[in-house]
Parts: sequence; structure tokens; C-alpha cells
Amino acid sequence: MQSRTLEIGVGLFLLAGLLALLLLALRVSGLSAVGSGDTYRLYAYFDNVAGLTPRAKVTMAGVTIGKVVAVDLDKERYTGRVTLEVDRAVDNLPTDSTASILTAGLLGEKYIGISVGGEEEVLREGGEIRDTQSALVLEDLIGKFLLNTVNKEGQ
Repeated sequence: MQSRTLEIGVGLFLLAGLLALLLLALRVSGLSAVGSGDTYRLYAYFDNVAGLTPRAKVTMAGVTIGKVVAVDLDKERYTGRVTLEVDRAVDNLPTDSTASILTAGLLGEKYIGISVGGEEEVLREGGEIRDTQSALVLEDLIGKFLLNTVNKEGQ
């Protein structure tokens, strides 16, 4: 009987561990079973959206205020169009706010950082953030550094 109780205890412990691992995986991936709540959509156009994916965070002053819904190519402008879903609680973003693609850590994930502008007019549903800064591509920076080094040695 004691062996049976021990086996059931180990099984329950293993089941709790697997559930905790599943919860951790959902938290890290940004997925959740709960809906995103009351949000509104904004659009931003970038020359380079390298590494930005749907479900990436949208932050302001380091606080998550939304997420990236879609990353598409705008065939008229030939730029990347990013669709943002922002919490309705942040409904006072000025029209001259800036959206930048930032990196969490040296080689971490990309996310959108919004810097607040000074206009009195605010962005509404379907609004467009006009002032954007594209992603820094590490390979481009290394290439420019190496090319500049080679050019200096050749002189």
C-alpha cells in the first residue's frame, strides 16, 4: 500500500512539473489563453523591419502597452508595414510620437519602442505613426566597420 501511495505522489509531482513547464512556455512565447482586452490598431512604416515578428512587444517608457499584430510589405511605398495593437488605456499618444525597432539585449528579440511626442492631437483607431526608426542590422554595422578599416589601411 505504501508503494502505491509513493507512485501516486511521484505521478502527481511529475504532472505538476509538466503543467509548470507548459505555463512557463506560454509566458515566454507571449501566447495566452486570455483575450487581449480592449485595444485599438495603429500602423507604422519602416525601411527595414529585420527580425521583427508578430506578437513582439510594443513598449513605452519600458512598460508593455501592446503587441505587433502583423508585419507586411507595403507594395506602394516599398517599405515594411507594421500593424500595432495598443491597449485602449493608452489612448493619448500624440500624432508626432516616434516608433523605433529596438533589440532586447545584444542578440535578443526585436520589439517596438514608442517615444511620446508633443502634439495635442492624438492618434486614433487606424492612425499612422509617421516618425519611425528602422532596425539596426548587426551584419550591416560589422560590414561598415570592416569596410571603413580596409579603406583606412589602403590610404
